[in-house]
Amino acid sequence: MLTCVAAMADTVLKYNVNASSGWVPYYIPHQDDKPGILGEIVPLLMATAQIDIQKHNLPPRRTNQAIENGDLDFDFVSPDWFPNHDLGELFVQSEPLMPIKEFIITTQANADAWTDINKIKGQRIGTVRGYYYHDTDQFTRVDFSSERELIKAISKNRVQAAISGDLPALYWAKELNMPISLAALHSDGYLVMRLRKEHAHLLPAINSAIKQLQQQGNVEQLIDKYTKAEVFQ
Repeated sequence: MLTCVAAMADTVLKYNVNASSGWVPYYIPHQDDKPGILGEIVPLLMATAQIDIQKHNLPPRRTNQAIENGDLDFDFVSPDWFPNHDLGELFVQSEPLMPIKEFIITTQANADAWTDINKIKGQRIGTVRGYYYHDTDQFTRVDFSSERELIKAISKNRVQAAISGDLPALYWAKELNMPISLAALHSDGYLVMRLRKEHAHLLPAINSAIKQLQQQGNVEQLIDKYTKAEVFQ
């Protein structure tokens, strides 16, 4: 036990939860007092697990490269974003932290045409550059820099439909005054920590901290803090 504690004390895990600049309410850039759900949960979680962390700021594509080559140690993803829920042999995953959903988003006028998820097959679908999608072999990606840009692209008919988390889509549609519809469900899962396998010995402490924060209501409180606003209702 003392050896394990010493190893944790000597470890500083590098991470990034920025995703795109538009991943509201999960991460809100340049808002130190209100950094988003993960912006607040991650430091609290790792402090509870007694593991030191170091935050980096990278866009999604560079984050994926960095965690795959070991320059970052963990991030948060949904296994539903990956084919067969497989995060890869380099990683282990934590217990579920919080639910997360993705939808096909489109204009209100086109909503009825996209109620069947199979309609994306062979179509040009708006996506966020660097994001994972479990079924990219089914459609042609049309990459944009953020969820904000997806909403603008749909409204300007640059693409007929896109894939987005429901909360970021609703936020930016309201912010930009560009109404959209949530059509077919694309994924319905949970965010987990994707941790490089060389740090797998830290997973019991991380999982224990997740359960503790959930039991104490901290996770639900932070979700409510950022999602009870009118824009998400």
